[in-house]
Amino acid sequence: MDKVIEKKKWPPKKIATIAISAFFFVFVVYKIGFGDRSTKLNVDSQKITISSVKRGPFQEFIPVTGTVLPVTTRFLDASEGGQVDTVYIEAGTFVEAGDKILELENRNLHIQILSQDALVVEQRSLLTSTHFNLEQNRINLRRRLLDQEYQIQRLRRLYERRMQLLEQSLISQQEFDDTKDEFDYQLKTQELNVQSYKQDSLFQKVQVKQLELSLVRLEQNLQIARKRLDDLTIRAPISGQLTSLVPETGQSVAQGERVGQVDDLNGFKVRAAIDEHYLAKINKGLNGKFDFAGTTYRLVADRVYPEVRDGRFEVDMGFPGDRPNGIRRGQTVHIQLELGDLSEAVLVARGGFYQKTGGQWIYVVKESGATAEKRRIRLGRQNPQMFEVLEGLEPGEQVVTSSYDSFGDIDKLVLKK
Repeated sequence: MDKVIEKKKWPPKKIATIAISAFFFVFVVYKIGFGDRSTKLNVDSQKITISSVKRGPFQEFIPVTGTVLPVTTRFLDASEGGQVDTVYIEAGTFVEAGDKILELENRNLHIQILSQDALVVEQRSLLTSTHFNLEQNRINLRRRLLDQEYQIQRLRRLYERRMQLLEQSLISQQEFDDTKDEFDYQLKTQELNVQSYKQDSLFQKVQVKQLELSLVRLEQNLQIARKRLDDLTIRAPISGQLTSLVPETGQSVAQGERVGQVDDLNGFKVRAAIDEHYLAKINKGLNGKFDFAGTTYRLVADRVYPEVRDGRFEVDMGFPGDRPNGIRRGQTVHIQLELGDLSEAVLVARGGFYQKTGGQWIYVVKESGATAEKRRIRLGRQNPQMFEVLEGLEPGEQVVTSSYDSFGDIDKLVLKK
């Protein structure tokens, strides 16, 4: 007789299956609710750059390129236009102040000077003739005054005698009155002549003064014209090197046209072109330095040109101490221009990460060296080697400073060796 076998409700296999399913469910729930949900990317640590954050001396500076120029450059501009007649000195020659460089020919200016000279001669002749005529008039007036005085003296004596004769009744009243009338007439005529003489003298002085002033103006104009003639000869304004001379013999030069320049080689300066981004930070007195023939030389900003052209502005820098021997005009030097004083700061090396993050975050390597996680930071000043760290990093920490372009928006890097 067969025996009935009772079937178990919870066999071990079923219990194991349920337990495994429950564990898996709990694990999934834990991962969803409490697990690490950050995105990860495996990265070969040999293909990235890891730098240490450190504390040390920091100075903000920028590299700029400068060109050596003479401290003094005098340009040669044609004060008068004309045709180049003679070139006395070739470009590159050393000259002394006053040396002739080139001669211009201007026939119209010569004609103008001859005309001006003729006007001066004519005015001088007119002044001489006027002086002569005025002197003649003065003599004639004085002669009339003398004649008048003679007549008055004669009539005075006649008047006095007849007055006596009238008192003695030796002449008639009519004869006396005639004499008296004529005497009075001559006295009044004398007064008019004196007044006329004074007026004529004043008028003559004014006339002569006007002619003399006119002559002075004409002579001044002639001197200016002759000075213009002298300006046709272009001379060296200073001693130095004639570094440029443009026109050739027979070439026409317009008034005001630049024909060359003379450089004073007793001193040099460096002119640097700087990106307009730094315009607000560049002032007179900033220091810089550059290496030349194995020696470092100091520079000081003497003049800032605020005009921006093609995104750049210029700065002139002088030598506060020794200048390099053998330096020449036009040479290029690479300057380290200091924008601030030396100070202690937390520093991180420059790298390609900045192009991706703008300095707002960085990957910080964990102490284990296995991973690097994204962290918010704040950077301050910078130079070509370092960034100043204001917030987010501590000295001794390791960070990834190479380019982040291939990482996308990953939160954590898993570093593989």
